[in-house]
Amino acid sequence: MTGRATGRFPGFDVLSQSRHWDSVTAELITARTGPPPPPRYFTEAEQAAAAALFDQLTGQCDEPLGVPLLAMVDARLAAGETDGWHYADLPEDGPAWRETLGYLDKDAHARCGAGFADASEQDQAAIIQAVQDSDEWHGLPAPRVWSLWTRYACTALYSHPDAWSEMGFPGPAYPRGYKNAGVDKREPFEVGDARPAEDPVGDDA
Repeated sequence: MTGRATGRFPGFDVLSQSRHWDSVTAELITARTGPPPPPRYFTEAEQAAAAALFDQLTGQCDEPLGVPLLAMVDARLAAGETDGWHYADLPEDGPAWRETLGYLDKDAHARCGAGFADASEQDQAAIIQAVQDSDEWHGLPAPRVWSLWTRYACTALYSHPDAWSEMGFPGPAYPRGYKNAGVDKREPFEVGDARPAEDPVGDDA
C-alpha cells in the first residue's frame, strides 16, 4: 500500500508528510502500511464473516481502500486491547465479537442457505440493516451490537494512512502546526477536494 489517494484527493499521499511528524508518531503510522500479521484471534469461519462485515460497514465493497481491517481488529482482540469498558448487557468485546459473527452466519443460512461471507452483497446488507433497525437481536441489545461493530471498524479504518489520504487528512499537526485556519483555507501541503459538489456519504458519491 502506498497511501496515495485516487478519489476525492487525487495524488495526495499522507506519508509524504511523515517527515514533519515526530519520530514516534511517524514510526507508528508508517508501520500500519506493512504486511498485516496473521490472524490470532478469529477462527477461519469468523475471519470470513468479519471481513465481509467490515467491507459492508465501511463501504469497501464498492471502493476498496485495501485497509486490512480484519487483521487490525483481530490483532486488537488477540492482544486484549479493547476500549477499556464494555456494555453491561453484552459479553466482553472478544466473546461478543465471536457470538455476533456466529449470529450473522446463522441469519445468512436462514435467509439464503449460505454463510454470511458467501451471501450476496445485497443479502449481507439486508441482514446488517435488520440489526441496525432492531431493538433486540438474538437476545442481545441490537444497538449495543451495532456500536461494537462500528466502533472497531471505524477505529481501524481511520487509524490507517490510506484512509487519511482518501479524505485529504495530512496527519498530526504536531510539531509543524497549521497557519491557515478557516473554512476552505488550506496549507501549501494540502490538496483540494476534486469533487466538492458531491456528498461523500450520499448515493451519488
